[in-house]
Amino acid sequence: MLTEVADAVRLQEGPPGVRSVLRALRRLAPASTKDLSRATGLPVPIVAALGNELRRRGLVTRERPSRLTEAGSDLVAQLGMDLTLDATCRTCDGRELVIPEVLDEAVRRLRALMESGPAADMAIDQSHCTAETKVRRVLALLTAGALPGGSLLLVGDDDLVSLAVAVVGDVLGGPIVERVTVVDISAEILDYIQKVAGGLGTRVETVRHDLRQPLPEHLHGQHDVAMTDPPYTPEGARLFLSRAVEGLRPGPAHSVFFSFGGKSPDEMLEVQREIMALGLVTNGYIRNFNEYEGSGILGGVGFFQQLLTTTSTASRQGDYSGPLYTGDKRTRQREYECVACGHKVRVGPGARWSQVAALRAEGCPNCGKGPFRPGRLVSEAPEPPEARQQAPAPAGQRPAAPVQQTAPARTGTPNTPGTPGTPGTPGTRTIGWHPPSPEDRAALEKRTHPYVTRQADERDLPAIGAFEAEIARVSFGEDAIDDPVRWAARLGKAMEKSKEGMIVAGRPGEEPVGWCWVSINQNAMTGDRYANFRSLAVSPVDNRSDVAELLLTAGLEFCLAGGITEVTGRVHVGNVPMRTVYRKFGFDPTSLSMKLFLPRGER
Repeated sequence: MLTEVADAVRLQEGPPGVRSVLRALRRLAPASTKDLSRATGLPVPIVAALGNELRRRGLVTRERPSRLTEAGSDLVAQLGMDLTLDATCRTCDGRELVIPEVLDEAVRRLRALMESGPAADMAIDQSHCTAETKVRRVLALLTAGALPGGSLLLVGDDDLVSLAVAVVGDVLGGPIVERVTVVDISAEILDYIQKVAGGLGTRVETVRHDLRQPLPEHLHGQHDVAMTDPPYTPEGARLFLSRAVEGLRPGPAHSVFFSFGGKSPDEMLEVQREIMALGLVTNGYIRNFNEYEGSGILGGVGFFQQLLTTTSTASRQGDYSGPLYTGDKRTRQREYECVACGHKVRVGPGARWSQVAALRAEGCPNCGKGPFRPGRLVSEAPEPPEARQQAPAPAGQRPAAPVQQTAPARTGTPNTPGTPGTPGTPGTRTIGWHPPSPEDRAALEKRTHPYVTRQADERDLPAIGAFEAEIARVSFGEDAIDDPVRWAARLGKAMEKSKEGMIVAGRPGEEPVGWCWVSINQNAMTGDRYANFRSLAVSPVDNRSDVAELLLTAGLEFCLAGGITEVTGRVHVGNVPMRTVYRKFGFDPTSLSMKLFLPRGER
């Protein structure tokens, strides 16, 4: 059975990979696909495909989050995997480092800097590590003795680690490094780093450079330690690590801190060969150390490795013009089968969909549904007639795994009922959204089938109360009012005044699976009317991202029908899924909320 399941999804890890998923299910149940991906190191699409194969055999429940069925539990027992000891440190969650309270301020400040900083470049599948990860990387430098003092070279810095070093130093009362050098291709990233670092007291030098070429001569052999988070290919690892080696002082025991995403054993062997070829040796390795906003295929995590130079360390990398990013190397199409209707679709170079994320977003061309089960690789795809040879993309920014833009499972904006939003100050207005064409609207409704939208009413209050309670928990944590009954009562009073702008999605006659609330307000200073997105939430149904899109579309159509031309929505800085939804619909950030806590009982 293990072999059959592994063969069905072309799993490189074979039966041991299936065992790892079953073992993780036994230990973590109920477990999401993302949880299982992080526990096993397998990509999310592969874990999802394995889960579908296990469901077909009656070993995993159809309900999500997933559990083993009785038959699945019996199988795990037969395989001798029913022991559930977990020795992972509960304090650090296996990351080996814990952020001390004194650096909580650094985390908060870095979150704000991320919010106002350059956006991830989806064109190269980029994603940014979390504020906590940035601080942990600085702690790793301190723990290893690479800091304080000395000089740090960052080979690519879309993660803004240079600012993390500066912010941590500012919080602790003084610089923790003599000099930071950032080499990156992005003028936007470098300009932002210079703008912010100027007021933090840390000396940061930025150098705009395409890493496909060797480092500028004045940077060679000038740094005590280096850090890089390269493209997640063996070629990317070799190129960026080579540039790190070029910038380090000669001699052994200099550190290179290297972040990378989990790959198959064969692919990781290639990466390790590149490390060995540079004369570097592994001194430390932490799985799931890095957390990323996005990186859906890799479960949003990556490993962190400390490498040391030796007497044999040397970079022999000259100019590079070959494939670098994951997309550069993809030369073959893969066949995907629609689980709903069995229709088979090709994805890859020359196909209608170059990535499976695009296929998921559009839905099966036969039935409009999904999800899709990965199948065999097909023969080399012919180049389409319109294809033209293009120069390789410049290096210097790390692309992570493709981001799958999905709506949060029962998450939403941090607005609570009764908290009005503040419209942005009008300037040069750019129209960020247009109503979908009839064809696009029909396609969206097909993808969200069997769910449709309608105006909310009193019968929906229990479900709406649960949505609002979860929105409060996501936005305010332990401080939230998370009593669904209390929220239902509040919304009931709001309904008595007006139900307009209150929209739910669900099967006809059944409890809603999604909820959207748009209110029409008036700016007291200008007299202008504007719409405020107060709530948006979707239950974890299979096509929840499509349902979220349908609800948001219905809300914006309600605004247009009321003659509204300005829409605002507030979102917590840490609520990345909701920020992604807003961005997808053309919302732009226009203001920054500032918060200050005062001591209790003092006058």
